Amino acid sequence: MSKNFVEELRWRGMIHNITPGTEEELAKGPMSAYVGIDPTGDSLHIGHLVSIMILKHFQACGNKPYALVGGATGMIGDPSMKSQERNLLDEQTLAHNVNCIKQQLGRFLDFESDAPNKAELVNNYDWMKDYTFINFTRDIGKLITVNYMMSKDSVKKRLSRDSSEGMSFTEFTYQLLQGYDFLYLYEHEGVKLQLGGADQWGNITTGTELIRRTLGTDAYALTCPLITKADGGKFGKTEKGNIWLDAERTSPYQFYQFWLNVSDEDAERYIKIFTMLDRETIESAIEEHRQDPGRRNLQKLLAQEVTIMVHGQQEYEKAVKASQMLFGKATADDLRSLDEKTFLAVFDGVPTFEISKDKLPVGILDFLAVESSIFPSKGEARKMIQGNGFSLNKEKVTDINRSISEDDIIDGKYILAQKGKKDYYIVIVK
Repeated sequence: MSKNFVEELRWRGMIHNITPGTEEELAKGPMSAYVGIDPTGDSLHIGHLVSIMILKHFQACGNKPYALVGGATGMIGDPSMKSQERNLLDEQTLAHNVNCIKQQLGRFLDFESDAPNKAELVNNYDWMKDYTFINFTRDIGKLITVNYMMSKDSVKKRLSRDSSEGMSFTEFTYQLLQGYDFLYLYEHEGVKLQLGGADQWGNITTGTELIRRTLGTDAYALTCPLITKADGGKFGKTEKGNIWLDAERTSPYQFYQFWLNVSDEDAERYIKIFTMLDRETIESAIEEHRQDPGRRNLQKLLAQEVTIMVHGQQEYEKAVKASQMLFGKATADDLRSLDEKTFLAVFDGVPTFEISKDKLPVGILDFLAVESSIFPSKGEARKMIQGNGFSLNKEKVTDINRSISEDDIIDGKYILAQKGKKDYYIVIVK
């Protein structure tokens, strides 16, 4: 027996608003639903993950998910929660973004199997590109009043905030276009439910209203809360910006570290929202974590589940190894196996020195106290090496007569020095 979709979301804390009758409609048997995704970039970030996870649960409960990329609406820009108008994208850029997004969605949803509830990707540009302005305003524009559109929070907030600039007609019509998407999918694909973030409630219910006025039938809406951090900070943002699903933009190591470093309070919420683990497993993991929060087992489990889901088992294992580099028992081989991006991410903020390649080979004491100032003097370098407290590229150095050569260079340009347990230095060989 498949799980109850609404119940599943409810205990996970993933329901913000739901239209009356939605649960009853779902109880009648498999249903189709869609989530709209804005293709303004060629990668999704973890802010998109909540609605993707809702689609994933929807499919896991036996229903058919549709991912709608807004090739047409992406050319306009949604005013919801935005302080200013977006730059409009050209067709070529949009086509590239749509293609990249589909590949990323394939990690979460089954698009490929023969199952009757396999996921479908649709693009509203396909049905909007030949729809003339005259026909759209005649067919659709007359069904929804300006009063109704003005009553939406996204419009009211934008107008009150932007009294100087106002809001363009282009953006004002966004909710009509999104509403038409729902009507189109209802008529052509039998999609009766739209899912999305809480900020989309106004746009989604314009769609249910349009369906009611056009076809005289009910359609349904379900939104999830906008995710925040316990301290009130913005979820998914770091000092360096968004946490992306694209490994080129956010390395799997940085992605893993993001989840590993969330607070205890956030870990308890996020493990319900961002993993497919069942209730029993999650509740026992939370209970175990509360007994001994210092071990951060809940964060480790969360980071493991999400990293494997987004980047795969192999990248997860590499990220764990890289994470042990600063604190664990990482070996010289582990260090050399890191790609340059991960190496630099692991040792971000570590003091660096430069040395010219033509100075090599050089004696280790000169390397540490003359060519760099890792040690203030050769005497101090000698003392630490003889006291077994110095490592080069994760290998203990005990010989004060050892020389540093090109064989010691990692990734063609780095040498890693370590004093004691925690003090790292990078020497860049140029």
